[in-house]
Amino acid sequence: MPAVTMSPPQAPPGSPPRRRGLPWAVIALWIVVVAVAVPFVGRLADVQRDENVDYLPESADSTQVVRVQDELPGGEGTELVVVYHRDGGLTDADRALAAERAAGVAEEYPLIVEGAPEVIPSGDGATAMVPFVIGGLAGDEEVSAAVTDVRERVAVDLPAGLTVEVGGAGALQHDAEQVFESVDTTLMLVTVAIVAVLLIVTYRSPVLWLLPLLSVGVAAVTSLACVYALVQVFDLTVTTMSRSVMTVLLFGAGTDYALLLVARYREELRRHELPSAAMARALRGCAPALLASAGTVAAGLVCLLAADLNSSSGLGPVGAVGVLLALAVMLTLLPALLVVCGRRVFWPLIPAFGGEGRGRSVLARLGASVSRRPVAVLTGGVVLMGALALGTLNLPGTLRNADSFVDTPESVAAMDRLADAYPDRATQPLTVLARTDHAAEVVAAAAATPGVAAAEAGRAGNGWTEIDVYATDRPESDAEFATIEALRERLDRVAGAEALVGGASAQQLDLADTNARDRTLVIPLVLVLVFLVLAALLRALVAPAILLAAVAASWGAALGIGGLVFGPLLGLAGTDPSMVLLTFVFCVALGVDYGIFLMHRMREENLGGLDTRQAALAALRTTGGVIASAGVVLAATFAVLASLPVVNLVQIGFVVAVGVLLDTFLVRPYVVTAAAWLLGRRVWWPGSLSRRAPSNSRTR
Repeated sequence: MPAVTMSPPQAPPGSPPRRRGLPWAVIALWIVVVAVAVPFVGRLADVQRDENVDYLPESADSTQVVRVQDELPGGEGTELVVVYHRDGGLTDADRALAAERAAGVAEEYPLIVEGAPEVIPSGDGATAMVPFVIGGLAGDEEVSAAVTDVRERVAVDLPAGLTVEVGGAGALQHDAEQVFESVDTTLMLVTVAIVAVLLIVTYRSPVLWLLPLLSVGVAAVTSLACVYALVQVFDLTVTTMSRSVMTVLLFGAGTDYALLLVARYREELRRHELPSAAMARALRGCAPALLASAGTVAAGLVCLLAADLNSSSGLGPVGAVGVLLALAVMLTLLPALLVVCGRRVFWPLIPAFGGEGRGRSVLARLGASVSRRPVAVLTGGVVLMGALALGTLNLPGTLRNADSFVDTPESVAAMDRLADAYPDRATQPLTVLARTDHAAEVVAAAAATPGVAAAEAGRAGNGWTEIDVYATDRPESDAEFATIEALRERLDRVAGAEALVGGASAQQLDLADTNARDRTLVIPLVLVLVFLVLAALLRALVAPAILLAAVAASWGAALGIGGLVFGPLLGLAGTDPSMVLLTFVFCVALGVDYGIFLMHRMREENLGGLDTRQAALAALRTTGGVIASAGVVLAATFAVLASLPVVNLVQIGFVVAVGVLLDTFLVRPYVVTAAAWLLGRRVWWPGSLSRRAPSNSRTR
């Protein structure tokens, strides 16, 4: 009997070829990339810049003051003030101790003004301050070492009842660095833990959650190395804030992309026997939406390059790098890992070939209520968002430098005590620089300015003279800001003096002014660019307008909730000047992200024959669950920022997290769906879908 030969089964027509080695090649490539990137990750912390002057543009007066100070004898000085206090009044021995230790500091460090610093008692005799400026300190490490040493010197062997604190700009810088050092590690650990928990809850699998988390980790390492390269090549300004925001954005967006891909892959595993075939189909189905989504977020972030503020303009490319690398990893490494692991990675809920999917999500069932009362749903949603937005009227005023931390460091406590003990004059001088041959005129003009208590010339060199100007009002108060503006206006009239007004308070004023200018430029730019991207993707003008209006409403409502929470509940004394612009960019870019998934699927359903109303419900039914999961993950990662000890990160994290949740559970399923239901196919105007009747459903 002749032998019977069995030919291998043939792949069905149109199925992808079996390339068994491709997933392993992709995994090997990413291993090489990580190996190259790891040595550069730790170097990023060395080039981060967190001083106010690093945030400001070169054109700002306060920035120019620092640049000129660098050329003066002793360079840019490190301002410190030692504050002694005893309830009931300082004794003669206390004042003698303060003078002795001031002399010791003068012997140890090169002071800008030679000789022992003066001990200045307060009017009530309970407090004394010893201000001085150390010259010649190069870099943050030397400043921190000097602050630590001075604190140890003045605090040793104090008599009972006498307290001492060291404040001033140099001490505040040191305390800020101590806080920032803990931020990166804490943020990474907490973010990883939260994402891991949410993935386990979402997938209900002891193994599957590891693959997205591993992929996000690869993207994080690669992103940090790329950002370091950008700093070296383009002298990009990277701050603790921008690095922290990139971390949560990368973990949040990367996990969202993973959720969407895995959901589609699970769906395709029920239709295809081979995991490789299912993955190929899943990538073809969701890659366009993921590319458009990441591209929109990156485009919105790149708009920040138009900002004058260095911290904001630097955040743009930093965030864009994180998002794009997260996308690259989720479209290459994660699919390779899933294919290699096969169906068993979903255990115990393994999707069977030919099996049925799960029923409708709770979100989809809730959204279906729109069909019964679309006008009421839309009106109620708009009214609710508008009412919440009124909370913005309760936002606290501009954040002072001293109020930048959730907990009160020693430097801030010292300056608060000084403000109470010396109410008739500011204890933190403004720094005025003028040409030496006009210094006397500038001193006289400054002293005659309303709101100025005293003005005295200091060191000189290279044709410039430094002048200390003391205002009558509390540092960084509205009254002192008004004094700074009046001082600048008056000194500008001193011909030939080229006077510049700087110092810590002037830097805060310049930060607020620069942020205000950036908002008027960047916000319209983001709206126009995102609208154009959406119009090209959806081939319509009405649908993009609805999406943009919806995410803007979510942002306004989230900002309003912040106004009800920041001061009354969290006790935050001010609003960071950059918070409004940055939260707008993130809320719009990330909110539109989910709108792309919903509207793109709705357009597909329309093209498939459903009328626009039914297509809206079908899109919500198929994408609602995964969008809800993605929204929770993204909100949770940004909420991690709200747990950190830095006020601007707390505010950014809170507003973005609340905005994402509002967009996910209110705006997307109700407001947008109701608007689409009421508009019918006009939502696609002027595209072809607005004129084309569906083939198998009732029309409108």
